[in-house]
Amino acid sequence: MADQSSLDLFQDDQKYIKGIPLHIIFQNESNAYTVMRVKINETNEQIDEKEIIVIGYFPMIHMHEVYHFTGSIKVHPKYGKQYEVHQYRKLLPQSKAGMVQYLSGDLFPGIGGKTAERIIDTLGENAVSKILDDPNCLDKVPKLSEEKARLLYETLIQHQGLEKIMVALSDYGFGSQLSMKIYQTYGDMTLEIIHDNPYQLVTDVEGIGFHRADELGKALGISGNHPDRIQAACLYWLNEKAMDEGHVFMPYEEMIGEVQKLITKPEEPIDEMDIIREIDSLEEEGKLILEENEVYLPSLYYAEKGIVTSIKKLTEQTDFQEEFSESEFLSALGDLEERLNIQYSITQKEAIKQAIHSPIMLLTGGPGTGKTTVIKGIVEVYADLHGVSLNPKDYKDDPFPVLLVAPTGRAAKRMSESTGLPAVTIHRLLGWKGGGSGYEHDEENPIEGSLLIVDEMSMVDIWLANQLFKSLPETIQVIIVGDEDQLPSVGPGQVLKDFLSSDVIPTIELQNIYRQSEGSSIIDLAHAIKEGNIPEDLQNAKDDRRFFTCRQNQIIDVIGQVCENAHKKGYTTKDIQVLAPMYRGNAGIEAINESLQNLFNPPSDQKRSLTFGDRIYRIGDKVLQLVNNPEEHVFNGDIGEIVAIIMAKETADHEDMLVVSFDGIEVTYLKRDLNQITLAYCCSIHKSQGSEFPIVVLPVVKGYHRMLRRNLIYTAITRSKSYLIMCGDINAFSYAVERSDVDLRHSKLSQKLKERINPESDESTIDDHIV
Repeated sequence: MADQSSLDLFQDDQKYIKGIPLHIIFQNESNAYTVMRVKINETNEQIDEKEIIVIGYFPMIHMHEVYHFTGSIKVHPKYGKQYEVHQYRKLLPQSKAGMVQYLSGDLFPGIGGKTAERIIDTLGENAVSKILDDPNCLDKVPKLSEEKARLLYETLIQHQGLEKIMVALSDYGFGSQLSMKIYQTYGDMTLEIIHDNPYQLVTDVEGIGFHRADELGKALGISGNHPDRIQAACLYWLNEKAMDEGHVFMPYEEMIGEVQKLITKPEEPIDEMDIIREIDSLEEEGKLILEENEVYLPSLYYAEKGIVTSIKKLTEQTDFQEEFSESEFLSALGDLEERLNIQYSITQKEAIKQAIHSPIMLLTGGPGTGKTTVIKGIVEVYADLHGVSLNPKDYKDDPFPVLLVAPTGRAAKRMSESTGLPAVTIHRLLGWKGGGSGYEHDEENPIEGSLLIVDEMSMVDIWLANQLFKSLPETIQVIIVGDEDQLPSVGPGQVLKDFLSSDVIPTIELQNIYRQSEGSSIIDLAHAIKEGNIPEDLQNAKDDRRFFTCRQNQIIDVIGQVCENAHKKGYTTKDIQVLAPMYRGNAGIEAINESLQNLFNPPSDQKRSLTFGDRIYRIGDKVLQLVNNPEEHVFNGDIGEIVAIIMAKETADHEDMLVVSFDGIEVTYLKRDLNQITLAYCCSIHKSQGSEFPIVVLPVVKGYHRMLRRNLIYTAITRSKSYLIMCGDINAFSYAVERSDVDLRHSKLSQKLKERINPESDESTIDDHIV
C-alpha cells in the first residue's frame, strides 16, 4: 500500500474496484471486520451502481481517500449486493503535486507545503515507501528537523505501516481474516517476526498449522534441516498428538521417526541426528521435557506431576474429620432410608461408609447402578453426622460446605436435580475468567468447602483435573464419580482410568442395576456392549428399544420418520435427541440437523430467521453451545432454544442479534458471535456426555468407520433414559463394539501415583477396593 509500484502484485485479470470509502456502517473492534459504503471510481466488475457496500477486515480505513480492492461480488439474501474484499491497498497520489498535497495535509501536522516539496524533491515520488523502509533517509532532506522527521515517520507507520503489513501477509497467501489474526498477535513487529522465524506462527496463531508455516518458510528461504523448521515440526507433532489423540507424552523414538516423516522431502532428506539435536535444544530452552524415554509438552508434564502431588496430599490427611462410631453411622443411614423410603444395598452402604471415612474415594459403575442415589446418600449422611445444614439459605456470607461439580452444565443440572442441592461446572467453581485469563482459584487462593463430589470424571482432561485438585483447601473430603467405559476426555489424558488402575485410592464399583425397571433392555444392552458382546436379539423390537436396518443414503429419511412419530405421540424436540459421531457426509450431524430443522421448525412468514454463513436460524430452533462462556453462565454442551431474533435496524449497534434460552438463562448473541452455537436436533456423542434424554436416536453406518468404537456406542446408548432407537447397518454396529483398544493413551499418571503413594503404608487402600 505504500506506493503505486506495489500494485504490480495485482494481476491484470483480477476483478477489482477502485473507490473512496464514504461511511462505515459497522466495525467490530476485536477483529476489524468492517461493513462500509464505497463510492466507485473505477472497476472491471459488472456493476452499474455508483456506490456499493464493501465488507472485509480493515484495521484502518481513511475516509475520502482512494483504495484499490480486489474480491468478489456476493448477493446477501437480506442486504443485497456486496463486495467481499480479499486484498486491498490505499492508493497514494501519483504526481508530485499530489504527493506534496498529501504530505502537507491534516494527517501530518507540522509539515507544510514547502517542507513536503523538499521531501519529494530529495526522495522522489516514492518517498513514502522509502521512509517506511528506512526512516534515516529523512536525514538527507534539507532543513527538516529531527523532531519533524520523527513525527512524520511515526505518523506514516500509524497510517501506512499497518496497511503494508496486511499487504505483505496477503502476498504470502494469507486471507484477510487470518492476516488480521496475525497482526493482532504481533502488532507492528509482524513482518520482523515472520521473517525471523515464520514457524513461530504455528504456536502463536490459531488456524496456522505446520504445513502452512512451512510453505511460508520455503518462500523466505528456510528449508531442509534448518533448526527453526525442525523445532516447529517437533512442537507441532507433539501438540497434535495431545489434542487429536489425547496423549500426555510420546515415546522418544517414535517422535524422532514421525517428525522425520513430517519434514522429509525427496529432494531434502533429513537425518535423525538433526532431529535429536533440536529436541535437545528444545529441552534446554524448556519448551519440551524429557523423562526417561518420554517426551512431554511442559504444560502436560506439570499437570501430571501436579495431580500426583495433590492426590498424595489428600491421602495423607489425618485431621480432616471427626471420628464416627459404627452405631452413629448406621443410625444416620437408617434415618435417611426411612426418610427417603428406600433400602440401600450392601455395596451402596459400603460406598457411603467409605466416603464418610476417607479423605478421597472413587465411586464407579455403569448405567443404572445407582451412582446418583449413592451420591445423595453420601451428602445426607455427611450432613447428619457433621451437624451441618443442607439449606444454602442458612449460610449467607459463609461458604456452603458441600460442593457438587461436573464438567458440563447439563451434568451439573442432573446432579442438582438428583440431590436437591446446588451444583455447578468445574470451571465455574474454580472461577474461570475466560480466554487466556486463567482461574480465580489455585494453590494460593483455594476454594472453600468441606466435601467435594465430582461427577462424570471420565470427561475431565489432565489440565482441568490438575487445576481442580491444586485448588483444594488443606482439609477436604473428595468423592470422584464416573464410568471409565465411557468416552475419554476430549482433551489429553485419561484421569479417571488412571486413578482406577493406580489402586492407591479407595474404590467402590457398583454393579447391581437399579435405574429403570430391573431387566431394562437399554441397560442390559449397555452392559453387554461394555463387555464386548452384542445380544442375539439386538434387532428384535423391545418395549424400550428398536433397531431399524437401512442403508446410509436412507438414514436421514429413517431418522425423520422416527422423530416425526415420536412427535405425534407427544414428545417434544427437547425430549428427542439424535446422536451421531461425525459432522460431514450424507449421514453426518450437519445434514441431519438441516433435515430435522425443516421437519420440526420449518420456515414461515410469521417466524423470524437469521442467516449466518450457510446456516439458517429460526425462532424455536434447538441449539447447542460450543464454547464455555462463564460471563453468561453457559458452557460447552449446554442445549437451549432460540426465543428471539432482533434485526439490525431495531438495535442501537445496528447489528442482528439472537437470544437463546438455556433453561431460563437468556443469552444474547451478536451475529458475529453465532459461531459459538450450532443446531442441536442432532449433536455429537462427545457433546452429549453428562446428559440424559427421554429418547435417543442413534444412527450407525459404515461411513462413520473412522470414529466407530465400543466406548462411543456405549456412551451414546447410556444417554437414553426411556427409549432407544438405533438405525443403520448391523455390521457397522458390530465393527464398533469389537474395537476396544483405539483409545489407549500415553499417560504415566497411574504409574506415578503408585510410585509416590505406597499402598502398603495403608492397608485400607487395598482392603477397601470393593467390587
